[in-house]
Amino acid sequence: MSVNYATGLSEYASKGKCGLPELFDDDETVENKIQQLVDMVKACQHLVVHTGAGISTSAGIPDFRGPKGVWTLEEKGETPKIDITFESARPTKTHMALVALENAGIVKYVISQNVDGLHVRSGLPVNRLSEPHGNMFVQTCDKCHTKYINNKCSPTMGLKPTGEQCRQQKARGVCRGHLHDAILDWEDALPDHDLTLADKHSAKADLSLCLGTSLQIIPCGNLPLSARKNGGKLVIVNLQTTKHDKKCDLKINTYIDRVICGLCEKLSIIIPEFEKPVVNLKSIHTVKSEKKCPKIIVDEALMADQKRDIKKDVKIKLEKEATAPANKSQEKSQEPIAAKIESHSDQILDKKGIKIEDDDCAKFDSNSSQNNTSDSSLITSNMSNPQPDTPLINCTSKKIDVNNSLTSNTICTMSTQNNCVLLENCDKTLDEPTAKIQKLVEG
Repeated sequence: MSVNYATGLSEYASKGKCGLPELFDDDETVENKIQQLVDMVKACQHLVVHTGAGISTSAGIPDFRGPKGVWTLEEKGETPKIDITFESARPTKTHMALVALENAGIVKYVISQNVDGLHVRSGLPVNRLSEPHGNMFVQTCDKCHTKYINNKCSPTMGLKPTGEQCRQQKARGVCRGHLHDAILDWEDALPDHDLTLADKHSAKADLSLCLGTSLQIIPCGNLPLSARKNGGKLVIVNLQTTKHDKKCDLKINTYIDRVICGLCEKLSIIIPEFEKPVVNLKSIHTVKSEKKCPKIIVDEALMADQKRDIKKDVKIKLEKEATAPANKSQEKSQEPIAAKIESHSDQILDKKGIKIEDDDCAKFDSNSSQNNTSDSSLITSNMSNPQPDTPLINCTSKKIDVNNSLTSNTICTMSTQNNCVLLENCDKTLDEPTAKIQKLVEG
């Protein structure tokens, strides 16, 4: 689909001021202002970035109100010359820099008025992004509200049916709801989830950084002012004047890529190169208390590297030890087989309530997972006389209450007479049930 999606929107008379002249600061001024921005970023606690069409112009996607913007040319009776599609557009240096800055924990949230999908396709975590105006690559089910992130653009816009059906599995079969595009027309209401998170992070921000937006469209155009109300700062990077220039603490008139690349250089942040579109659903900084996103299904072509399968890791390591060369097998038979399992931020090891005290161990009934036994079936015993092949858990922490998960900073072993699985320094939590790991060890 052509990036001039505006031709598919309904007629609307008031499109704001178009065709304003572009202003450029001299090189020395730009460098001084970049340093000011660096100082502000270092001092802030919650940096929220607001992006507009200006960050995508270097990708070949025209803006709306610039000298050669879609609506500027429309007022002159002209049509923009476009030789790029949404599918072929590549994220810019600024898009990739925001990915790196979020990964480094500097950027806390991004609010974008763009519908080109470049933020999502660059790998910026979906749960660190609000797109109140929609995304050309997203379709939503009208029944279960599952979101589909596709590798191809939606054939429609204006929240219309795309002709596809929801494939989400339900208790009584497939959902079969109708999918709609996610692109808002002029009079459409903004999506609740995106707007709620945008409001929340804008209110929490102590530094709002606006990139490539004239801030004329509300409510998004007014969100950056929340930082000022909280005693924070407002920075605007744009070639044209904006609605809130007089209220900002710093205005930089130059190309956005230059400013953001300069910022990253001074912060020693390496900007990754874009290789292919990839969707990252969750930030590495995600915490359990965060509000969950709606159900999202991602096109396989866009999936990032999958998190490791713990059960598979254990099985592979055990099999490698079992198939060791014959001349080493006798030596290894005298030693426990160890498999170190690395944790992921969204994995949980639990399912059965476990409470372990110092110098104690909990012995699992080998049938506990099948019988869905309660905490009372877990027997505390001394490890000095374990039964052969009986899985044991030993823990060095003061107290672990695993009603929901194995807590952090724990060194724990689960062993049999000949096998041992080591769960070491679990900074996060693991989502493989203890019983499943037990079966692997016994097997």
